[in-house]
Amino acid sequence: MRNGSVDLPEPVADAAAGKGVAATLDEFLADVERRAFRLAELALGHREDAMDAVQEAMIKLVKYRNRPATEWPPLFWSILRRQLTDRHRRNAVKRRVMTFLGRHEDEREDPLEMLPDPFEDPARRHCDSAAWQALGKALRALPGRQRECFLLRELQGLNVAETAAAMGCSDGSVKTHLSRAMSALRDHLEDWR
Repeated sequence: MRNGSVDLPEPVADAAAGKGVAATLDEFLADVERRAFRLAELALGHREDAMDAVQEAMIKLVKYRNRPATEWPPLFWSILRRQLTDRHRRNAVKRRVMTFLGRHEDEREDPLEMLPDPFEDPARRHCDSAAWQALGKALRALPGRQRECFLLRELQGLNVAETAAAMGCSDGSVKTHLSRAMSALRDHLEDWR
């Protein structure tokens, strides 16, 4: 993460660096940070939880810094997937407890983060925000495995084998989950076509 960057200068073999693979774990984490955050934010629907999940996944990946650089992407996405699943479970329990106690979570965002960018077109920003929220809502309505598969394949661009490794399933299962997710999302997001 930007503020707590892990400084790992160990270079990876030259063959891995020549294939477009990050030369150090620090470079890999810097490259994947933004995409991982967007994925986590879509999956969880809460900015702070997404930031925490990504940061925890990055910290856990540091244990695997001695592995070849080609193994880092599937490892990272697998770790992040588990972080998201754990957060979904914790949030569900928290909601049940809070409902039982008759309390509701206060989910106000930081007011400074809510200020608009003065250089961005307000109409475009509103349309983008509405589309992003609709996609997030549709994704959270999907079953967990379909959501994970869609996020890894379509938003992160992992291939079938990498997605299967990250999800711990077969290539055929990845294809099935993705097909079902795409069908459900098409139905749910018909108005946005």
